[in-house]
Amino acid sequence: MSRVGKKPVNIKNVKVNLKGNLIEIEGKLGKLQRIIPSNISVEIKEDELVVTRPDDRRENRALHGLTRALIQNMVTGVDQGYTKTLDIVGVGYRAELKGKNLLLNIGYSHPIYFAPPDEITLEVPTQTQIKISGTDKELVGLVAAKIRSFRKPEPYKGKGIKYSDEIIIRKAGKTAG
Repeated sequence: MSRVGKKPVNIKNVKVNLKGNLIEIEGKLGKLQRIIPSNISVEIKEDELVVTRPDDRRENRALHGLTRALIQNMVTGVDQGYTKTLDIVGVGYRAELKGKNLLLNIGYSHPIYFAPPDEITLEVPTQTQIKISGTDKELVGLVAAKIRSFRKPEPYKGKGIKYSDEIIIRKAGKTAG
């Protein structure tokens, strides 16, 4: 039995609506919905949501834990939200918000404009830091990865856009010999 799948999901602070294979979760920060695989069943029991599978076939075991984890991420997202922080490292590298869009000057001959999806909010507390927040964990991670991909950190000086908790392993440069 899946250890993750067995645990019930606490739904005290959110409203859950099940319509066939579609689950809708609404909380103080917004509303998320997802289609659940047809062979996985979800039941509401008091303040908990229980995910079960019909048998022990390999695909059902895999979907059991995955479905429960996705539902837990949705509940956490609409209740507390998710945030990722990016740091910009490099001389003259900076970011700023122009309306809702992000303007990046990161060493190219041209500035980069990035328009985030509507569900994502961007903040630039300092010129070298970007905060990405939203209710959908997957979308927050995708947007953070997309912004990071504009200038990945390089291993010699560490210049580029990195996650705030990321550690860049440095390489030694050339030596005169």
